[in-house]
Order: sequence, then C-alpha cells, then structure tokens
Amino acid sequence: MGADDLNLLKLCVGAEGVADLLDWQARQRAMKQARGEAPEHVHVTRMWPRREAELLNGGSLYWVFKGFILARQKITRLDQVTDADGTKRCAIVLDNSVIRTKPAPRRPFQGWRYLVAKDAPEDLPTGAEDDDALPTTLELALADIGLK
Repeated sequence: MGADDLNLLKLCVGAEGVADLLDWQARQRAMKQARGEAPEHVHVTRMWPRREAELLNGGSLYWVFKGFILARQKITRLDQVTDADGTKRCAIVLDNSVIRTKPAPRRPFQGWRYLVAKDAPEDLPTGAEDDDALPTTLELALADIGLK
C-alpha cells in the first residue's frame, strides 16, 4: 500500500476472530457458487463512500474483532444493489484473500469509517498466520498491553 491509500474500517459483528470470518465467507461463497453466482464476498452497507476513487486505488476493508483490527481484505469494486423495498445500497466487493494484520486497538463505532494508510496496522509477515495460534482472548489481551 502506498502512503496515499485510503481504506475502510468495519466492525466484524458476531465473529470471535479471523477464523470465524474465514469460515463464514467460505460458506457464503459455496452457497453462491451452488446457485451459479460468482463466488465473491460482498459486504452490503447503507452508505456509499464519497471517496470511492481513492478506495478503489488499492484500498482495503480492515476488520475489527472485539476492539482490535486483526485482518483486512482488498476492495475490488463497489456495486449498487437495491433492497426488496427499493432502497439503494453499496455492495463492497472484496478479494477472497483475508490478510491478517498486527493487532491494533480500536474503539467501538457504528457503520464504517475511513482509515488512512499511515494509521493502518502492518500486515503480519507471510507465513506468520500459520504459526501456532494463541487463543483469541489471549492474543487480544497481549495486544491490549502492547506485547503483540
């Protein structure tokens, strides 16, 4: 990512950690494929980002789990979708690869927020995600006191 890249920050509600997100997205892609749809992950949100061009220039969606950014997914495009009631929404289409990041604390918020590259956590080194994983609660506690 370049210094000028813009990203989104989103709470990953209902997931204990990155493994939950990976499992859920894999199930969603399998269901789409079974219906003959493209097996891509789409996150639908109420608001359309005004800074669309900046997001589509290499931006990612950073996922917050229980108060910590732990992963990101590259944003591939933004699609307009319409609900059954006719409300237009933004579908954030994400790359299927989930990249784990160094844990970074984040306060709760609603919806999504912009995240500039200088404030985004670094990716974990390649292969580090395969290291013996600590329980999520321990990993978060270590990050909270600055040890991870």
